[in-house]
Amino acid sequence: MADEMFVDETVIELASGDLTAWRGDAVVNAANTSLVMGGGVAGALHKKAGGTVQREALEKAPLGLGEVARTRAGLLPAKFVIHAAVMGDDRVTNTEIIARATAAALADAESVGLKSIAFPALGTGVGGLAYEEAAAAMFEAAVAYLRDRPEPRLQRVVFMLYDEAALGAFRTVLQAFRGNH
Repeated sequence: MADEMFVDETVIELASGDLTAWRGDAVVNAANTSLVMGGGVAGALHKKAGGTVQREALEKAPLGLGEVARTRAGLLPAKFVIHAAVMGDDRVTNTEIIARATAAALADAESVGLKSIAFPALGTGVGGLAYEEAAAAMFEAAVAYLRDRPEPRLQRVVFMLYDEAALGAFRTVLQAFRGNH
């Protein structure tokens, strides 16, 4: 069975690979509230994007937990980076924050007419969440958002997973989710 599910006309799919190399409209940065792009996903995006993304992000900081800010993508193949504040300076997060950030990123993408967006496993790096916890929160938020949105624009939502452990966990949650929805 394919690693995807549809919500109306939008596909949610799993992919393995490097988020910094994804060619689509927007990639999501697992950000802190101050939008300083240090390590993990943020650091990798910063390294490949060049300094313009960090400069633009800092102009929009600080964010509240679960909020997002959009910048151009610099040297990345995507058009935009949507910075999702999934933890504060204390580096603590939870599934409620992950769910809010997921829905906020989707809403932001649709507000400017984007067709595709790719997410990392939010909160699983420095934030310390288990892949299964993050996957459940992200799927629940994405499906709820996509079912209730006023004007569908997004056609493709990708959970871009960096390693086999993350992919396996997201695959397990996807299969369970498909069975229950």
